[in-house]
Amino acid sequence: MQPEQRERRTRHFVPLGGFNEVAPGVAYKTTAIVNLQTIDVPEQSSWVLVDTGLSISAPFILRAAAMRPNSRPSCIVLTHGHFDHAGAVEHLAEIWDVPVYAHALEVPYLTGKSKYPPFDPTVGGVMAQMSRFYPRAPYDLGDRVRELPSNGELDELPGWYIVHTPGHTAGHVSLFREHDAVLLAGDAFCTVDQRSLAKTVVQYREFAIPPAYATTDWDAARHSVQKLADLRPSLVIAGHGQPIAGPDTAERLERFAEEFQPPEHGRYVRQPAVADENGVISVPPPVADPVPRIAAGVAIAGAAAAATYLIKRHKAA
Repeated sequence: MQPEQRERRTRHFVPLGGFNEVAPGVAYKTTAIVNLQTIDVPEQSSWVLVDTGLSISAPFILRAAAMRPNSRPSCIVLTHGHFDHAGAVEHLAEIWDVPVYAHALEVPYLTGKSKYPPFDPTVGGVMAQMSRFYPRAPYDLGDRVRELPSNGELDELPGWYIVHTPGHTAGHVSLFREHDAVLLAGDAFCTVDQRSLAKTVVQYREFAIPPAYATTDWDAARHSVQKLADLRPSLVIAGHGQPIAGPDTAERLERFAEEFQPPEHGRYVRQPAVADENGVISVPPPVADPVPRIAAGVAIAGAAAAATYLIKRHKAA
């Protein structure tokens, strides 16, 4: 990058309020449980929002964007359409009146055609148990949805390459800037191990498997991690966890790719969900889930204890 280019980039780039700049023109913000990113595009005097977070994130994003000279991005790019990455997309796209880009295999979940495959609470961990209550209904963005170009190049993001990284979802994508090896990984993998409550609370930085409860093709997920490791990034921002940077980043990601291990058990561990441009085609049958039985047993035991207590009180009276 020439000195005048660096000067121009610095002059035009104003991170959204509350967002942290981690690379030239790239900023991120953790909202609730997920990371959002913005990319400055000085060549076009514009910027792009990558993922929108939960629905409750919309007011914060709008307030933050209003602090910029150009408060409306040129577009929104979704790594995928799960509720924690696209929850605010309908509201933001309507307010800003901008296109929303996603992979062709992700479009049916953004146009009301298909629900995502069921989440899998049996893979283990606190987040997986909570997934019983997570929404998976589609959004309906109508004609605001645009399919990402198949060549990986988006006019609104010069210098960036869109990498198809299926596994977590069929149409999941990551974004890579070659000149400084910045990688926005989405949920292709995490930089915190969500299976560990302690690590999640302290946000311990390490490369970890994608959110297990929502990953529906583990073989594809493994291949996608290797594809991203082959890019040898110098800075990684994932959908969950803190950014990882430093001279050993590429080697750490390569080791993680070599040692990648899916959960020991779960609905999609041995058989993936199948989807196409119209949405979900098939999902494997559920696996044994002891929690409902345990919960039912606890409820029955509690009811029996309450009944016994009331009977004893009645006799005593």
